[in-house]
Amino acid sequence: MTSPGKSTSKRARVLSVCTHNSARSQMAEGFLRHYASDAFEAYSAGTEPGALHPLTVQVMAEEGIDVRGQRAKSVNTFLKEPFDYVITVCDDANEACPAFPGARHRLHWSFPNPSRASGTHEERLAVFRSVRDAIKARLEQFLEGTASHKKVSRSQSSSSKNEERDGHHTRMGI
Repeated sequence: MTSPGKSTSKRARVLSVCTHNSARSQMAEGFLRHYASDAFEAYSAGTEPGALHPLTVQVMAEEGIDVRGQRAKSVNTFLKEPFDYVITVCDDANEACPAFPGARHRLHWSFPNPSRASGTHEERLAVFRSVRDAIKARLEQFLEGTASHKKVSRSQSSSSKNEERDGHHTRMGI
């Protein structure tokens, strides 16, 4: 049996990091698990982990994604693990995030901290929704980019096999 953070899967491993692992990184993990679990293993962590924020649970449920089973974790839990992508989703985490020697790609996406929102419940909820929507849009771009990369890689691989088999160059149809 493998540990929670380790897998023998061929899926790309993604770690989303924010300060408290209570909102932004949890949203990113939830979206990746929901929309791309066939291609990605999604994890999240915090540089100073707290607890999953109730408004995170609420706004993700509005998208049909149940994150209640997710929990806040420390980045230290994952330091020695290999990741294809380590993505910081807040400026503070970007500054405080330790180096991940096993990470192939380190990305930074800056989103405001919805947990700092003040006002009425509805006003705070609106901030969480706004951040959720921004994370979803950025992840859609990321998924499109990685899908395009995979298509090119598969196409190049198929093209190379055709060239070897047929003895001539074929044009990639992307």
